[in-house]
Amino acid sequence: MTSDFYQQSILPFAGIIIKICRAYTNTQEDFEDYYQEVCLQIWRSKDNFNEQSEWSTWIYRISLNVCLTYLKKQKNGHSTIVSDALPEEVVDDSKAFANDDINVLYNAIKHLSETDRAVILLYLEEKSYQEISDIIGSNINHIGVRINRIKTKLSKFIASKE
Repeated sequence: MTSDFYQQSILPFAGIIIKICRAYTNTQEDFEDYYQEVCLQIWRSKDNFNEQSEWSTWIYRISLNVCLTYLKKQKNGHSTIVSDALPEEVVDDSKAFANDDINVLYNAIKHLSETDRAVILLYLEEKSYQEISDIIGSNINHIGVRINRIKTKLSKFIASKE
């Protein structure tokens, strides 16, 4: 991966990748592995981007697919991610999770199903129902109902922890 590609095509969207990787990992080591793998997959698939959607939507799709794939591999005991150190820009950005309220929210999100995690993360990023539908591969009519159910689950989980 070239430094230019990373600087221009990945780093501006690091926040997206970080949020998704945080929602699907429990340790800093796993987070770093997932982040690195997402970046690698973005670079590998860059030639497949057909500009039918925004680059950020493409980043979401790849990030979610990588996280879900590795989550399944870990459940089956086939984890094969090899980690190097993260670029410093990413490590410094982890301060976004120093806020206790955000940590409580992310903890609650981690208790959702894998698909519900993806939906609520996209909703929190203020993506439209159509964008969420496109990224998740679900019917747009189901997105609103699903979001309301997820909000209820999160509220109950957070309330039970207070």
